[in-house]
Amino acid sequence: MRRPRRVHGDTHMWQLGVPALQLVVRSVVIYVVLLLGLRLFGKREVGQFTLFDLVLVLLVANAVQPAITGPDSSLTGGLIITASLFLVNFLVVQLRAVSPWFRHITEGQPTIVVRDGGFLRDAMRREGLSEEECMMALREHGFAKVEEVSLAVLETDGTISVVPQEMGMQKGRRRVRTRRL
Repeated sequence: MRRPRRVHGDTHMWQLGVPALQLVVRSVVIYVVLLLGLRLFGKREVGQFTLFDLVLVLLVANAVQPAITGPDSSLTGGLIITASLFLVNFLVVQLRAVSPWFRHITEGQPTIVVRDGGFLRDAMRREGLSEEECMMALREHGFAKVEEVSLAVLETDGTISVVPQEMGMQKGRRRVRTRRL
């Protein structure tokens, strides 16, 4: 009986198309490159991604998929890649927890974007933050005007912390207890 001819890409779902180590190395290299790219991309939370940011991430994900898998399309290869990515991510998280140097490299430093009621436009430009985005964050903190803010800091996680201007001594009502005789 004649064996059917094998067509390119027609492999068993468990049979690797490339050596397992190659899949591990490919996925780790792409992970590191994406981590560096996103680090250089700026300080934004996932919830703060604009439509343009989302499109970029989706296109990059689609573009790097063949670079990670190579000619392999097996289920085993997908499991190896997934395990490799989870492992390298776990190691990065652990390294950030124990190494201030590594944490600084991966997170960066907070950036002051408002000082004494005025925008620091050079710092905002470096971080890719517009006045409108900054004002939105200030309003979320309950401030209608930038002049009400002493300090606003773009934190390493993409959030903006706000310190109000000094309001001076606020006088409130004092409760005085009296004794009735």
